[in-house]
Amino acid sequence: MRKLYLHCKIFNYILITSLLALMGCSNENTPLTDTQQDEIQTPKEPMQTEEEAENPTANDIQEKPPEPIITEIDWSDYFDGINGSAVIYDSAGNCCQIYNQELALTRRSPCSTFKIISSLIALEHGIIVPDNSTHTWSGEIFWNEDWNQNIDFPQAFRASCVWYFREVVDAIGKDTMQEELDRLSYGNCDISDWQGQVNTNNNNPALTGFWIESSLLISPREQVEVLERIFGEHSDYSKETQNQLKQVMLLSDPGEANIPIYGKTGMGMAHGIVVDAWFTGFADAADKRIYFCVYLGETDNQNVSSAKAREIAVEIVSDYAACIPASLSSSTRQFSGGSLAYSQAFRKISGFGLLFFTSVANTM
Repeated sequence: MRKLYLHCKIFNYILITSLLALMGCSNENTPLTDTQQDEIQTPKEPMQTEEEAENPTANDIQEKPPEPIITEIDWSDYFDGINGSAVIYDSAGNCCQIYNQELALTRRSPCSTFKIISSLIALEHGIIVPDNSTHTWSGEIFWNEDWNQNIDFPQAFRASCVWYFREVVDAIGKDTMQEELDRLSYGNCDISDWQGQVNTNNNNPALTGFWIESSLLISPREQVEVLERIFGEHSDYSKETQNQLKQVMLLSDPGEANIPIYGKTGMGMAHGIVVDAWFTGFADAADKRIYFCVYLGETDNQNVSSAKAREIAVEIVSDYAACIPASLSSSTRQFSGGSLAYSQAFRKISGFGLLFFTSVANTM
């Protein structure tokens, strides 16, 4: 870590020096090109008649945000031979770093990571009220001792109590659930196997559902995109709901990470073998919100588990955050009204950041 820290310091110095050099290549009297003037000038909008307001044209429809810049990264050292994938999405920079892109685009069962979504929907619709959220235990003995009791929402989320969230999902209902999954563009949005009868690993109706090795599927990349729709700047969900969800997602023991990390594990089995293991969430570092997902698939003779996925995710996110130059992050805001040339130059420089980190990690 000391070696990584030294390299990060050097990298930060290179970034700041490069920006200062770019600034020195121009001055206030340098004329802008026609293209740059077109980028900066804001055209006056014509007056809109009542008829036009009632019948908006295609120009009135908000354009979709640009696709993020994708960079493929070799993070194999973190996985130590496990078949897996990792995605980090920096929404501020609109860039996405992906390890094992083929697997990152493959849809799999979300398993208990779906508790983020069922919690979100239940909180937003008043089905879960955190201060009055205790469900009564049926008395059935489950394999996880933490589930064998009356349990409230924060406890159930952190203990990943399946029977609690089976009841929550049933309270949400099929119609509302479908509407919300469509709204979030959550993977294939398929809740057709509502009771989870496709799940071959568990036939207990209290411990299965469409989100556990069943009809609902999502890819690692889609996981981070959904999280950004929930917690991003343009979220449709209330701040109260977001904050309540953040409280239960916060890792109480983030290991060596020195930044707050929020997330949820998930694990699924087929015929007694772990076939899906997840940890997905976000972290706040240097005025940036970083969305991440680590997925592990079936691997012979390897420890495939949600705990391992969380361990790998915390390491990657912590190392990534350590290489974010806080001083440069704040400096770029000062240039937000500057020329297009500065903006393009910074994107080129900052895009090198993770490639630099990867070369450092590979020498450790």
